[in-house]
Amino acid sequence: MARTREFDIDQAVDRAMDLFWRRGYAETSLQDLLQELSIGSGSFYAAFGSKEQLYLRSLERYASLQAAGLAEAVDGTTDIRVAVRKVLVSLVEADLADPTRGCLVVNASTQCGDLPTAADRVTAALRQVESALAGALEQAQVRGEIAADKDPRELARFLTTFMQGLRVVGRGRMGREFAEDALSTAMRALD
Repeated sequence: MARTREFDIDQAVDRAMDLFWRRGYAETSLQDLLQELSIGSGSFYAAFGSKEQLYLRSLERYASLQAAGLAEAVDGTTDIRVAVRKVLVSLVEADLADPTRGCLVVNASTQCGDLPTAADRVTAALRQVESALAGALEQAQVRGEIAADKDPRELARFLTTFMQGLRVVGRGRMGREFAEDALSTAMRALD
């Protein structure tokens, strides 16, 4: 008779995501994962297949959470500039509070060069950000908040790139003044 699973898969993915986020893919061993999840290797392999598969699920989970948070912040806003600035400031504040953590997507893009499937997940995550921003910017343009000659998709791509760059300089501990100056310049792109 088959044993029933004694742990919650979603909670396990969240805990693994946190571990990968703190330590990185290469620095997280299978033993680290088994200890963090409080499961045996048989249960691990039955549930996740491999460390790489769990990492990919963790990236997907992180990207989904980030995209949902971004969409909530910018969708239906009455002032796109306020919403975008709030999102950017929240990234700066997160990095000032814990500069070693950074962004799991940025970390994955710089740490997992030999994992093509991770690169695919990074691309998908960045496309989610771009899509959420483009939709909000298109709505803002319809409301007259953004000039008609601006391309919402191009602005979304710029902001997606800028957001990732902010996370990188946050890990580099460039500080509040550096980030605020860069943020002010980026916001002028919406003028």
